Amino acid sequence: MDLDELTRAIDGAAVAASHPVVIGVSGYAGSGKSTLARALVGRLDRAVRMRGDDFLDPTRSHRRSTDWDGVERERLVAEVLEPFRAERAGQFRRYDWAARTLAAPEPVPAGRIMIVDLIGLFHPVALPALDLTVWCDVDLATARRRGMARDAALGRDFTALWNDVWVPNERDFAARFAPRERADVLYAPGAREAQSAPPETR
Repeated sequence: MDLDELTRAIDGAAVAASHPVVIGVSGYAGSGKSTLARALVGRLDRAVRMRGDDFLDPTRSHRRSTDWDGVERERLVAEVLEPFRAERAGQFRRYDWAARTLAAPEPVPAGRIMIVDLIGLFHPVALPALDLTVWCDVDLATARRRGMARDAALGRDFTALWNDVWVPNERDFAARFAPRERADVLYAPGAREAQSAPPETR
């Protein structure tokens, strides 16, 4: 599915729903999730983005785990996704990477569509709160290469983390939860598109 088709599919899901919809965008680290999320928000009426890094614990996400333990899915669902879908006022706290702690509470944004892009998102905890699931269909080796090139362009060397933590975590999560098979839509970004996104803060 290309970007135009995906935009139409999301708009159709929003029209058919009786409540605001949450679109989950996932894929391997470096697969182009944030680029796609920003593109969709720019194309869709009354769409907002919830950035995945706001729900990563920086210590736990730098450790080995088989379920991306550092992804705070419970907090994302309870503080943001459920209130958004229910059109209920609420507050959430982003992770402040500079201060290394949760930031001050802020209101859950209102809108017709929320795009949330995050590694390890297609997990039993989060799937019930996602109205449409989109997998950035880039293989792990390619995603790793793109992600490392993006880091290097900014003078960041995360080679050890990529090789020893992030890639093994991705493999284990895929083996346990089959996230690609959970996707309603497979989206294959081009190389330039995937590399154009500024890196998520890690």
